[in-house]
Amino acid sequence: MSKKKPLPVVEGLEITGVAAEGKSLARWNDLVVFIPYGAPGDVADVRITRKKHSYAEGVIERLVKPSDLRVAPFCSHFGICGGCKWQHLPYEYQLTCKRQQVVDVLERIAKVELPEINQTLGSEKTIHYRNKLEFTFSNKSWLTREQMESDSVFDDRDAAGFHIPGAFDKVLDISNCYLQDDINNEMRLFVKAHAKQMGYSFYDLRAQSGLMRSMVVRTASTGEIMLTVVFGEENSAAIEEMMRAIAEKFPQITSLYYVVNLKVNDSLNDQEFVLFRGREYLEERMEGLTFRVGPKSFYQTNSRQAYELYKVARRMAGLTGSELVYDLYTGTGTIANFVSGKARAVIGIEYVPEAIEDAKLNSAVNGIENTEFYAGDMKNVLTDAFVAEHGRPDVIIVDPPRAGMHADVVNVILNAQPQRIVYVSCNPATQARDIALLDSKYRVTEVQPVDMFPHTHHVENVVALERR
Repeated sequence: MSKKKPLPVVEGLEITGVAAEGKSLARWNDLVVFIPYGAPGDVADVRITRKKHSYAEGVIERLVKPSDLRVAPFCSHFGICGGCKWQHLPYEYQLTCKRQQVVDVLERIAKVELPEINQTLGSEKTIHYRNKLEFTFSNKSWLTREQMESDSVFDDRDAAGFHIPGAFDKVLDISNCYLQDDINNEMRLFVKAHAKQMGYSFYDLRAQSGLMRSMVVRTASTGEIMLTVVFGEENSAAIEEMMRAIAEKFPQITSLYYVVNLKVNDSLNDQEFVLFRGREYLEERMEGLTFRVGPKSFYQTNSRQAYELYKVARRMAGLTGSELVYDLYTGTGTIANFVSGKARAVIGIEYVPEAIEDAKLNSAVNGIENTEFYAGDMKNVLTDAFVAEHGRPDVIIVDPPRAGMHADVVNVILNAQPQRIVYVSCNPATQARDIALLDSKYRVTEVQPVDMFPHTHHVENVVALERR
């Protein structure tokens, strides 16, 4: 059997654009090459790591001539942890790229008549903007290429940080993360140091054993803090000691929880959250409304920008106070409650029963009496019979998961014939697919990209549709 030819290093390759998933692109022979952490205008020696018939993938071995676009990354972990991949690009340029992503998918997939697409609505905060971060503990910290090529011996491999993309059992030890208020660093570093001082084992992701498994830090715009520590073993004495140490070190914590997760997977929604100290929930505030956020609750991870996003959706809905609004995929009812003051009534539908209970609670907390919420699979709840019973909506707001809407849901919307549809999406590609299905009865009147995640390629998009 003949050996495969080794893949080459292409010298002096010019990077010409930005591609999907935060990568940059270049042309090599007849192939498009996708390269992480490049900037348009870079000239680089690129090591080809994968070659297919129509494209290739590569990594920068040496930056021959940096692009004039480049700015200095602010994080020492840039290029390793897999997050914030656009730190080396100016923020205004990031916003331009995100708008172009929206333009490209709507033109390529939706193929409908479009208005001029608005400029991306930027985030007021570009660092410390997240209200939730999850860190993993591991006894197998990731070693960088430089570390592995050095003569050093790394006996201490305990880490508290983020999973390395493509290496499920390796975790990069994080010294400072800029995604959230600095409290995340203080807490993570303290918990790690205290665990090591006490001799507590860090989780082995392959063997599925170890006490210290993960921790989740949530902060609210009100200044409140929720910390959940996840343990991988049932060791009541060690758990009690660790939780007391955290409570004493950080008396400002509003809600202190722990979970004992003995499962193989890391999902926590099916686990028992034990309140060790404090209140059961945080409070977020938005335009005079209070939203209670529990340890299992979903809330947009960029609180300030969520307010801007919801204002866009409410404006596009064109509410005058007389409308019946359906809020599909309502989650914990944030949008439903946010628009309720300008609507006659709002009906929210969501798959997760616990989220619907949160939605009802948030209405009650705010004295909102014109909302109703229903739990169940969207395609099973939102039927023609449901619309006949509850009334034909004047406006439908949809905010589906990344997969977009089921075809049955689209058909019910078409049959319900609301005057306006406001489509909020975290995945413009599936949004474009659904808009094509709605095109027979609805035309797009406005498109507003919104940046919820600075320094990443992700973009939220809001589209207004009017009945033809």
